[in-house]
Amino acid sequence: MLVVGGGISGITAAVEVAEASQAEVYLVEKRPYLGGRVTQLNQYFPKLCPPNCGLEINFKRIKNNPRIHVYTLSQVEEVKGEEGNFEVKVKVNPRYVNATCTACGKCVEVCPAERPNEFNYNMDTTKAIYLPHIFAFPYKYVIDMGACRGTSCNKCAEVCPVNAVDLNMQPETITLQVGAIIWATGWDPYDVTKLEQYGSGQFSNVINNVMMERMASKDGPTNGQILRPSDGQAPKRIAFVQCAGSRDQNHLPYCSTICCLASLKQALYVKERDPEAEVTFFFIDIRALGRYEDFYLRAKNEANIKFVKGKVGEISEDPATKNLILKVEDQSEGQILEEPFDLVVLATGMMPTARVNPPPSAPLDNDGFVLNQTPGIYGAGCAVRPVEVAAAVQEATAAALRALQSIRGR
Repeated sequence: MLVVGGGISGITAAVEVAEASQAEVYLVEKRPYLGGRVTQLNQYFPKLCPPNCGLEINFKRIKNNPRIHVYTLSQVEEVKGEEGNFEVKVKVNPRYVNATCTACGKCVEVCPAERPNEFNYNMDTTKAIYLPHIFAFPYKYVIDMGACRGTSCNKCAEVCPVNAVDLNMQPETITLQVGAIIWATGWDPYDVTKLEQYGSGQFSNVINNVMMERMASKDGPTNGQILRPSDGQAPKRIAFVQCAGSRDQNHLPYCSTICCLASLKQALYVKERDPEAEVTFFFIDIRALGRYEDFYLRAKNEANIKFVKGKVGEISEDPATKNLILKVEDQSEGQILEEPFDLVVLATGMMPTARVNPPPSAPLDNDGFVLNQTPGIYGAGCAVRPVEVAAAVQEATAAALRALQSIRGR
């Protein structure tokens, strides 16, 4: 069995298949660590617990199961065959750090080169040799050769006490024979630089929701403090702008379903750190159905958050203060508002990674989500539709069952 994507959906599918059968499972992930975007969360909703409380158990299940083979920094290059008999070529890119690494950190102390830290959405930097994050699995360093000075420097290799650094590592291609494939490649946040009317990419104090999540995390770029990027000050007036590029025929025509809840959670982050902060939530409608209704009411009633029904039309900036002015029609009051804020958080939607990295021979719908119409190839989690973590786990388990039935039915 091949599982493509090592986020929460891929991890779930891999462990469920391996524990429910005698099948060998190959888990392929393009990043240098497992966990996907869940690892970048500060807290899950609605319980507001950290992501490691769920990931840690799954990492242990992977580590203790010899039938699960993990390939990080790897990508599928070619798929041939049919249900029950696929031949898959996987390119495994070098880590430049071998399995003897103990993550002692001596290499980082001497490294002179820096790189943008994509784990924190480029809000800070790391050295060219780095640990992806404090909860990384595998817990080993990796070298970004785009930033590394190579053998002309070699300082990291010289100080490594276990000779783990190998700057001459080369990529390799492996061939796998599998009966079924689970495509769990997850999602990317929508490119907010396309939202010119909101000044994203131009105004420093306009950020998106994934950046806010890292900012609120204790291991994030601001050590858990919510600060304005322009001056490092704590904002007193914060606006959450919903459906930023979503439900919009010019951008993402669909609703990503979780953005309202993610913003409500982040509004609670703000109030937790500064109860006196003024938080305004601009929305078309609140999508917090079923068991999430209580979470919405908690934010509305207990945290004293202001809700304005209306889609923000334009954001401008005061160049002197870097404050933002939002122009929006308050549909409940029937008036145009122009309000200043210190910080604006755009709730951008979830764009399926399959849109740019589609599964071979498996069709996509008009929005780039996997259609489960190809025997032996099954989409899971956010590769199929936008879902929250709990639903992603459920759908990955279902994909694992379908894949096992596919193999056993032959």
